[in-house]
Amino acid sequence: MNDTAELKENYRRAYGNRIGFGTRPALIMIDFVQAYFDPECELYAGVEDALSSALRIREVARANKVPVIYTNVTYQHDGLDGGRFFQKAKPLRNFVSGNPMGNWPDGLEVGAEELVISKQYPSAFFGTSLASTLTTWGIDTLIHTGLSTSGCVRATCVDCSSYGFIPIIAREGVGDRHSAPHEANLFDMDAKYGDVESEGTIVDYLSKIGASK
Repeated sequence: MNDTAELKENYRRAYGNRIGFGTRPALIMIDFVQAYFDPECELYAGVEDALSSALRIREVARANKVPVIYTNVTYQHDGLDGGRFFQKAKPLRNFVSGNPMGNWPDGLEVGAEELVISKQYPSAFFGTSLASTLTTWGIDTLIHTGLSTSGCVRATCVDCSSYGFIPIIAREGVGDRHSAPHEANLFDMDAKYGDVESEGTIVDYLSKIGASK
């Protein structure tokens, strides 16, 4: 048995459970900002395919009246509100207010009635109103797309589970700058915190949600 097969078998014995989809979903698009798409930026990650997948999922979500939420990262001058995260991760200087690297990339336009949550830390839940908002809306399932898989997506997924919502991670709709942390974190999220599902499975689910309304 090779190392990959042995790892999967080891985890399957302990963590093979599936949560499944709930009945009231929302879609979150985590930190799809220009920095990750500009080859001149140190944060460039070559994640255009993840954005394309997320936009296809968003199209179906919108068509079926499923709420869409966006996050970005923004800091005051010199990262005054960034704490240890800003101190540790130097590329976060690209997200100081006014830097164009924090803008939405071409092809991503936020709808007038769609929610944008600005954050200073990896998780979309930490220090924000996201949990209260989802509760108020009656949401039980949060579909994750965004960047990066090993950073803000994972952090959001863990907090999503901790707050009692079902984390669904769109495999093709999340991305990272390297395949190793990307795959490792998809594996770990799927094992312990939520369900990693394909774009096609998520689209089918959203379509059925719309049909049942």
